[in-house]
Amino acid sequence: MKRMYDITAIGELLIDFTPAGQTERGDMLFARIPGGAPANVLAAATKLGNRTAFLGKVGKDAFGSFLRATLDGLGISTEGLLADEQVHTTLAFVQLDEHGDRSFSFYRKPGADVMLDFSEVRRDIVEQSSILHFGAVSLTDEPSRTATLKTAEYAKSLGKIISYDPNFRPPLWDSVENAKEQMLRGLALADIVKVSEEELELLSGTADLEKGSSILAEKGPSLILVSLGAKGAFYRLGGITGCQPTFDVKTIDTNGAGDSFFGAVLHRLAGKPLDAIRSMARGELEDILSYGNAAGSLTTTRKGSIPALPTEAEIEECRRTVPLLQK
Repeated sequence: MKRMYDITAIGELLIDFTPAGQTERGDMLFARIPGGAPANVLAAATKLGNRTAFLGKVGKDAFGSFLRATLDGLGISTEGLLADEQVHTTLAFVQLDEHGDRSFSFYRKPGADVMLDFSEVRRDIVEQSSILHFGAVSLTDEPSRTATLKTAEYAKSLGKIISYDPNFRPPLWDSVENAKEQMLRGLALADIVKVSEEELELLSGTADLEKGSSILAEKGPSLILVSLGAKGAFYRLGGITGCQPTFDVKTIDTNGAGDSFFGAVLHRLAGKPLDAIRSMARGELEDILSYGNAAGSLTTTRKGSIPALPTEAEIEECRRTVPLLQK
């Protein structure tokens, strides 16, 4: 079947309520921001020119309609986005500290995103895609856990490239042990994986970047990326390892930065066969990660996740003109 989509993602699509000032009486105001890591990754890649599609479920409510309209407006196909008449769209309230770092409170017991059943997944869209991307937030509960894993297994059986972001959110799991077990199930299916330092330690048992990434590589992925915040990104591709520094920008909101980074990296990898990715030289990989780091850095200079995503021109200007952050 002819490939129509560079990247298809399956997973959560929700509303992030982010702080937006105060009323005259001092009451906190929140902005309604479209969110969900898989959708953020797609939004980043779409803005950079990729053809993308989303598979998931929202509520048949005003928030769900807003999210569908948002994806449609970005150019992401919503043919595989369903609306649940019984369960509302998932909501998350985001708090930012003085450094722009985030904490979350979720309204999701249940939320529509966890109600996606494998029988509802548009497998024809998977068949028409080059990369299937997913995260572990959709692995917290059934039926979305089985739907996500079976979709990834199906894509892998067709020779699609599987990308994965564990995206550990402790409030959504009943225990750390169960989170690790389910996240490792996703890892075993992945060709490309992005983890945080916390997730690396959780999944490998060590905080050491070299040792931890080697342990993860033994479980299946070919390319492992560890996001290091202001320190950039660590990488492992077979026996090649290293760190790619990021850019010295004024950060005001880190929400969506990792998704922007990963979306930009997948944008650069889309269309490459898996063998070509596995055989990349260090220089080519570091150029791709520099591109991703520029995208992630620029996203932190604006509020919101999807609204803050940079353009190709902005990324290239950042790479030309902004100094690397020395850590």
